[in-house]
Amino acid sequence: MIIEAVVSLFTGALRRGGNPEKAEGALAAFRSRQPLVPDANAKIDAATSRGDRLADEIARVGGSWTFIGGFLAFLAVWVLANALLLSGPDRFDPYPFIFLNLVLSMLAAIQAPIIMMSQNRQAAKDRVVSHTDYEVNLKAELEILALHEKIDRLEAQQQQVLAHLSVMAGGKGVPG
Repeated sequence: MIIEAVVSLFTGALRRGGNPEKAEGALAAFRSRQPLVPDANAKIDAATSRGDRLADEIARVGGSWTFIGGFLAFLAVWVLANALLLSGPDRFDPYPFIFLNLVLSMLAAIQAPIIMMSQNRQAAKDRVVSHTDYEVNLKAELEILALHEKIDRLEAQQQQVLAHLSVMAGGKGVPG
């Protein structure tokens, strides 16, 4: 009875605007008193390929302070070795460090698309999570509407009981 009243209220509100597919899912979960959605992160992680996990790991490492510190140390060693420590024909990349520029360019050319793949996958994951949040919010709204309906009915019953007790006590009236 309460559930149907809430469903009719919610359906009326939905006609004024909203996402009908998500609303139907929320209504079905509300009626069955079941959880609405599984864990979106677990669902997405289960469908992640080895390449996606590798891209995520490269992006995680490449965007860390550890990588920046290590890479600065590598650059310092390269420059010091070629500018100061090695002499004459032993230098494998003399100043202006053209080979170092080539290595850095290749690293950037490989790392940039991998980071973009990871960011695209994260954006898709965020969209799934936001859709899940929307569905959960719809169900929470239904639950709140049901609670309001129950409280309204309890208040009405309480007023009836108080009125009946007042009549039985001699008609002195009901406070409040």
